[in-house]
Amino acid sequence: MSNDTPLLRLEGITKDFSGTVVLENVTFDLRAGEILGLVGENGAGKTTLMSILFGMPVIRETGGYGGKILVDGREVRFSGPFDALDAGIGMVHQEFSLIPGFSATENIMLNREIAKGGIIADIFGPRLSTLDRATMHTRAKTAISRLGIEIDPEMKIAEMPIGHKQFTEIAREIDREKVRILVLDEPTAVLTESEAEILLDAVKRLAATGIGVIFISHRLHEITGMCDRVVTLRDGKSVRDVPVGETTVEEIAVSMVGRDMAPPEKSQDNRVFGEPLLSVKNLWVDMPGEVVRNVSFDVRQGEIFGIGGLAGQGELGIPNGIMSLYPAGGEVLFKGKTLPRGNPRTALAEGIAFVSEDRRGVGLLLDETLEWNIAFTAMQSQNRFLKSFLGGLVRLRDEKAMKELANTYIDMLEIKCTGSKQAAKELSGGNQQKICLAKAFCLEPELLFVSEPTRGIDVGAKAIVLDVLRKYNRELGVTIVMVSSELEELRSVCDRIAIVSQGAVADVLDPSASQAEFALSMAGLRESGKNRIKEN
Repeated sequence: MSNDTPLLRLEGITKDFSGTVVLENVTFDLRAGEILGLVGENGAGKTTLMSILFGMPVIRETGGYGGKILVDGREVRFSGPFDALDAGIGMVHQEFSLIPGFSATENIMLNREIAKGGIIADIFGPRLSTLDRATMHTRAKTAISRLGIEIDPEMKIAEMPIGHKQFTEIAREIDREKVRILVLDEPTAVLTESEAEILLDAVKRLAATGIGVIFISHRLHEITGMCDRVVTLRDGKSVRDVPVGETTVEEIAVSMVGRDMAPPEKSQDNRVFGEPLLSVKNLWVDMPGEVVRNVSFDVRQGEIFGIGGLAGQGELGIPNGIMSLYPAGGEVLFKGKTLPRGNPRTALAEGIAFVSEDRRGVGLLLDETLEWNIAFTAMQSQNRFLKSFLGGLVRLRDEKAMKELANTYIDMLEIKCTGSKQAAKELSGGNQQKICLAKAFCLEPELLFVSEPTRGIDVGAKAIVLDVLRKYNRELGVTIVMVSSELEELRSVCDRIAIVSQGAVADVLDPSASQAEFALSMAGLRESGKNRIKEN
C-alpha cells in the first residue's frame, strides 16, 4: 500500500429499500490517523451508510448495495459484522449493545475471552479451560484508561450511569487488536459536557496512534473542534467534502439543509389565535440523550406550534418533561394556572395528551388488541368505555363501543391491519405510530403534544397523518405542539416554529423564513433572532 492509498474508500455507494433510493453514489475516503466528520439531517442516509460499511445483515437481506468499499486499496464485501471486525473496523452504534448483567470487563472482552489451562484442561482438552479473569481485568482496565476516564472494570452495566456505558462501548472496540478504523455514531449524545470533553480528547489521542475515525454528530461545534475533514450527506448523496479549516459551522449547517426552497403557501383562512394556552419558562429536563437547560416559549390557543432542531439538542425532552415522564423544573402554565408535575395523569386530567416518539416503549401495549390500545388511556383517565352495573359497584369494558372507536380510527388513518382485534405488536412501525395518534385523539384533548408523528411512515401515510393533524386543529380547535426532526414537515403544517439549540430556544420563526435562517438557528448562530419572533 502506497502512502497515497486511503485506509478506507467508499466509492459510488448506492442503496434502495423496496425501490426507494436512500443512498445514491456516495463517495469519500478516510486516511490513517484522520478524523472525518460525517454530518446530515435525520434521514440523510448516515445510518444506512454505516450499516453497509459494517456488514449489517439488514443490508444483505434487502438486496445488498451498489458501489465499492476498499480497505487499503483492496475491495471488500462483508457478509456480516464479524467480517468487518476482522478487517479492523470497529463501530459504536447509537443504541447500546451491552449485556446489562455482565461487568464492564465481561462486555469489553466478550467473544475474546482469555482462557488459562490447568490439569483438567490438559487431560480433557481446552473446552474445560477456565477464564483468566485477572488478565481480562487488566486488558479491560487498560482499554478504559486509554479513554481518560475511571470506571470500575468489575461494575455491572446495569449499575452504571449512562455516560459510563458509552465509554464501555468504545473501550470494547479499541481493545480489539486489529482495530484500524473506528466509527462513532453520535457518541456524545448521552454524555454530559465534561464527559463529552473527555471523550473528544480520547478520540484525538486514538487518531494520533494511526486509527482512522469516522465521527458522526449533530453537534457541529464538535465537528469543527476536532475533525480534519467534514463530509455532508443530504438526501442520500454526499454533497460536500471539505477540510474543516476551510469551512464554518454556518456553512456546514447550510449544506445539511440544502438550497433555499420555496416557502410553503400561507393559509388563506386568515387564522387568528387566542391568548397563550401554554406558557413555558426556564424549563429544564433530566432526560438521557437530551439537553434541556433553559427553555421558554408560549403556545397560543388554536395554533399548531412546531419545535425542531438537530438531534440531542433538547427538542424531544421538552414534552417528556412537561408530561412528567422525566424529572423537570422551571415553570409551566396551562390556561393561566401552574401545571403540577410529578405524575403524567395530572396532565391528562387537565386536558393535555402526548404522542411519544418512543411508540414501543411508551405508546403501546404491544400484546393487546388495537381496540384496547386506542381506548385504554381514555378508560384509565376519563372512565370512558365502561359500563356500570349494580349502582356503579361493578364496571365492565364496553366492548361494542371500543370496537366502534377502533374501526373509526382504522378508517380515518388508513391503518393497515386484519381488524380491531389484531395485536399491536403485529403491525408495522408506521401503523403502530398511527395507533398512538388514535389513542391521543380519543382523549379529545385541548392541547396535544405529538413527537415525531411520521417517524417510520411512508410518504403516502405521512400525508394522511399531517392532514389529520390539520383537521383536528382546524375543525375541533385542538391546539397542537408538534416536535419533528424534519424541517419541511414542520414548515408545511405549523404556524410558528421554535428551533432548539443546546438546550434552549434559539429562535421562533415563521414557516416562510429562509432555509438559511433555519439552518443558522439550528446551529445556535442567530442570537439576535430571539428578539424578532414572528407573531403573525
